[in-house]
Amino acid sequence: MAAGAPARRVSFFRRIWQSRLAYLYILPAFLLMALITFYPIIYQLWMAFTNFELRHLRLQNPDWVWLDNFRRVLASELPLPNYSFLRILVFNLVWTFVNVPLHVIIGVAVAVLLNTKGLPGKRIYRSLFVIPWALPALISGMIWNNAWHDRFGAVNLLLQELGLPGNTRWLLEPTPFINLPAIGLVLPLSFVAVLIANVWLGWPFMMVIATGALQSIPQDLYEAAEVDGASSWQRFRSITVPLIRPAMIPAIMIGVMLTFSQFNVIYFVTGGGPFGLTEILVTQGFRLVNPQGWFGVAAAFNIIVFFILGAITLYINRVSRATEAYYA
Repeated sequence: MAAGAPARRVSFFRRIWQSRLAYLYILPAFLLMALITFYPIIYQLWMAFTNFELRHLRLQNPDWVWLDNFRRVLASELPLPNYSFLRILVFNLVWTFVNVPLHVIIGVAVAVLLNTKGLPGKRIYRSLFVIPWALPALISGMIWNNAWHDRFGAVNLLLQELGLPGNTRWLLEPTPFINLPAIGLVLPLSFVAVLIANVWLGWPFMMVIATGALQSIPQDLYEAAEVDGASSWQRFRSITVPLIRPAMIPAIMIGVMLTFSQFNVIYFVTGGGPFGLTEILVTQGFRLVNPQGWFGVAAAFNIIVFFILGAITLYINRVSRATEAYYA
């Protein structure tokens, strides 16, 4: 080719043919993803625009209802007792943004304490503290469900031993202890029970992330700050917080996503009760399928939940700049 002549563009199909070996390598993974990921997503999108129910499982001939499922979900027109999409959404947001700060504060505080130089048995403590995180969700849920039992639960038995009233119906008391009807927020006593259970379950994850970040901070920085007369709080604020931020912000985002969709704790501890006051969006979506069998409505419901969680994640990412490059 003569110098200065424009390079000839290679056609799309020719580029595919030239890269055929690479595509053959990724073909098995693509087929597997198509089977277990892409097909269920497309099938759910199709169901969301139909009146798919249990009776259609065999015949697969539902009628198209277009956007009616989405309208019924958002307008709270589903024939369910005590169903209100706005109330469940508000409770879900409160549930998430009360839990996650507690996870972070407790996790970072314990990580800082265990990072103290010369502390004996720190490895044993770290191993014990990750047990809640390592337990299967069913076991954790059943432990806390039994602990809050109004007659035989460990919490009420402990209160009785301390001479305090030990007959509280933690999971069954319908009277809300916080009721803000203006924003649709109703918090029953069972919220306290499930909040404590989820905090117990969630802070070890933040402790593990914070521990790794703390161990990467050079001790020279703390020694220099101590020589300059900085107090413990000043060293924590000026050295620890900025240097663990790159690790903690993505962990917080993961914590928000996991807590927002924390099906296991809600389902196994309170079952969404009493009267559905501790239902979150994912547990309500599950109940549309089991026992109701409204597959089309459930598909539309969970698509709405997906976009809500996506919007929250994008907002947190924008505010925290979690995915931007960080330079200390």
